[in-house]
Amino acid sequence: MNTLEIKKDIMWVGAIDWDLRDFHGYSTERGSTYNAFLVRDEKTALMDTVKGKLKDELFARMAKALPSGKLDYLVLNHAEMDHTGSLPEVFRAFRPEKIVCSAACMDAVIEHFGKHDWPFHVVKTGDTLSLGSRTVRFIETKMLHWPDSMFSYLEEDRLLISSDAFGQHFATGERFDDEVDRSELMTQAAKYYANIMLPYSGLVAKLLENIKAMGLQIEMIAPDHGLIWRKGVGDILKAYSEWSSQKASAKAVVVYSTMWNSTTAMAAAVADGLISEGIEVKAADLRGWHRSDVMTELLDSGALLVGSPTLNHGYLPVVADFLCYAKGLKPLGKIGGAFGSFGWGGEAVRLLNEELEKMKVELVHEGVRARYVPSGEDLENCRQLGIKIGKSLREKLGS
Repeated sequence: MNTLEIKKDIMWVGAIDWDLRDFHGYSTERGSTYNAFLVRDEKTALMDTVKGKLKDELFARMAKALPSGKLDYLVLNHAEMDHTGSLPEVFRAFRPEKIVCSAACMDAVIEHFGKHDWPFHVVKTGDTLSLGSRTVRFIETKMLHWPDSMFSYLEEDRLLISSDAFGQHFATGERFDDEVDRSELMTQAAKYYANIMLPYSGLVAKLLENIKAMGLQIEMIAPDHGLIWRKGVGDILKAYSEWSSQKASAKAVVVYSTMWNSTTAMAAAVADGLISEGIEVKAADLRGWHRSDVMTELLDSGALLVGSPTLNHGYLPVVADFLCYAKGLKPLGKIGGAFGSFGWGGEAVRLLNEELEKMKVELVHEGVRARYVPSGEDLENCRQLGIKIGKSLREKLGS
């Protein structure tokens, strides 16, 4: 089983999850990795474990990287089961002197696995751990994205082990950012941010400010998922700064579904109106688009438009699914509107507007309804909806 030295005497000993296709409702078409790192010094330290089903990969790599089997410290940066699932087996195999983690992480681990005589050593921001020639400094990152999360910074190596921050669900045989296609990597990083980190954008912005104030010199960022950043450290820090600001661009997402293609025709007319105002459009039919891919497109969009026919005095279940998912991720700073077809009641547009308002989307149009098959006038009204939102977005952006 291959290991990899990412810096002198710091070994990647994680696992690759080639088959993962869903992560809590987020589509992971490229799989994922669960990164763990063994630091070999006067004292040895394992940074995180892996998902329980892949523990054999971790053990095989540990056997190669640590033939003595002597592990002094186990550092847990995050208690979620994709990083602690193999914790009981790791502890039994290596009997580390200390399990180093935040207070919230210790509590979460106990609740997950029950009470054991595990030698927890609780740390907080500013605390350090000497490994001999190396010092590990700990930085609590509460709610990025769990209350227990923290970073481990190896000062002499200028290496930030960043838990879930700066990660991607991206299974590859390569370990470093400069070994894969840059466009694909940044797409996966954006998808990860949009579907995991977005609700905590305010905390991300503060964290970036704190890192700058601490004067940390970072040559490499090693997240717990995906590729390790060695050439693109500045790129991913800049991207997180931009994404956390939720700065809008001249882009609109038109998300919809349909029964007999009437709403599809309306969506096309809305998109045409937006395009006529110079707005980039992503039209996402939820019969083919996954909710998490729509959220990735919404990350840098300034407008969100939602369309559905009326069904059972409401809107289509797939649209409800998207709205429920998007609302939890708390995208901010969007303008938008709703549209849809109906046969009799016609409640969908009103209900969609209510949901958009709950998401703090600024409505700049009352919406457009069309009965049965949209007429030429209906389609022109949809086009005008797109034009009005396009103009409003350009005014908002000052362009």
